Amino acid sequence: MFSVRFYRMYDIGREVDLSELEQALTQNYSTARAGFVRVSPKSIIMEDPPLMIRMQPFRIERDEKLIEFSVAARLYDVGVISFCFTCEEADGDTAGLLRTAFLFPHQEGLSDYFVQYLMTVGELIRPHIKDFAFNPEFYEDSTIYVTGSRDDSFDPVPLLLSERTPLAPSLRQDILANTLSYTPDDLAILSWDAAFLCDVEYPADIIDLIEYANVQVLELRYYDMELSRQMEKMYDDIEGAERLSQYSRMQRYHTIMSELMETQAEISETVEKVDNLIKVTEDVYYARVYATALKVMRSGQWSESVNKKISVIRETYTMLSGEVRIQHSNLLEWIVIILILFEIVFAIWEFFIKIYV
Repeated sequence: MFSVRFYRMYDIGREVDLSELEQALTQNYSTARAGFVRVSPKSIIMEDPPLMIRMQPFRIERDEKLIEFSVAARLYDVGVISFCFTCEEADGDTAGLLRTAFLFPHQEGLSDYFVQYLMTVGELIRPHIKDFAFNPEFYEDSTIYVTGSRDDSFDPVPLLLSERTPLAPSLRQDILANTLSYTPDDLAILSWDAAFLCDVEYPADIIDLIEYANVQVLELRYYDMELSRQMEKMYDDIEGAERLSQYSRMQRYHTIMSELMETQAEISETVEKVDNLIKVTEDVYYARVYATALKVMRSGQWSESVNKKISVIRETYTMLSGEVRIQHSNLLEWIVIILILFEIVFAIWEFFIKIYV
């Protein structure tokens, strides 16, 4: 047995009410909440499991062979939709897996299908998502290859790279470095955008963990890009404010500070939610798989980049706040000086009045 699972994840909005969406879609679509099969409920915690929608399958002809894909979409409350195109052969072996995989190297020929399903689902869910929007060109993709038995003579490196080029031993070692096993009969090899899994029992939980890691990385990438956009706007706004009069500049600073505070609060809250999308607690092996997947996908680098940009926004807010306080203090000083001058003028006026009267 083998299966090939092609994934693409898209950001679609800030908030998704999955319960409301589930009620709205159950009349016309087969829906379900994702759950783990081989672990206790306490081992893996998800506050709001994703909503899965079964879609119509499709077929592609390649090399005079008709390949049928089942299609499933998963919606996450953090504002992500994940599509999975699955091709399976119950009697297939690793040789058949390799042949099928190289019909679609690097998901070649599937982009238009992903976009079509994205547009279809987008029209269904648009009314139920806050700030609904998506960019078909911005996505996270991943491919998972699954076999039903472990064969140590099979070389998974061409699968993971989607190319047959002979590699240097050091590079092969790097690719196979993230290899995990729970028993002598199973195997999980994780790479940047692909994974190779072997298990007698279908590894549904491992597959889900890899998908969740991809969703987390997608959102970190998205908010890193959003923060970059906000920072560019922030610098442009501050530069524009410098050309205004002092009073107008202070008013503009207040507006910029309000926008920065709103951006910081909103993105910090969402990023924290993304970081806590899933918690693997008691199961040591699943915790290793999830942590390895995040490491391979450079989740830590994206998270660090996001945190640095949030820190820059906070520092800029503090700087503007200090500038506004200084200007307020200067204004108060001038008011006090003017009041004192008025008192002096009035005192002199009263003095001369008394003399001449």
